[in-house]
Amino acid sequence: MSAAVPPAARAETDLAKMLASLQIDVREGEYVFVSAPHWEALPRELAQASIVEAEGPTCVLRREHADAHGLGYDFVAAWLSLRVHSALQAVGLTAAVAQALARHGIACNVLAGYHHDHLLVPTARREDAIAALLALRGDAAPAPA
Repeated sequence: MSAAVPPAARAETDLAKMLASLQIDVREGEYVFVSAPHWEALPRELAQASIVEAEGPTCVLRREHADAHGLGYDFVAAWLSLRVHSALQAVGLTAAVAQALARHGIACNVLAGYHHDHLLVPTARREDAIAALLALRGDAAPAPA
């Protein structure tokens, strides 16, 4: 049996509300994706995120940790977190974010957490990505009557 969630902590499902209240948190540093055939080849304790794929585990590490362990990577990213507690069953947030970034030619890798969605975008495009995402707040405003 699951514990009841207090109303104030409930996740949002309404796309317009999610977009209108969207805030962006920037995690300091640079992040990279690394992969290996087995966990033993990765500094798992340093992983900021990880996923198991058929080809082997993938971890997201701070760039300096990957460098210190001699791990190769080909994408250096800024980590942006959407400060909106979207429900796991919410529809449209990922699509809206992806479309906004795609309109500006910004690559994005999405990690979904229980409380927030996290975006890894090219470090050099961090500010462009933030501006594109914050513009979604205005796009969500109701049309004047």
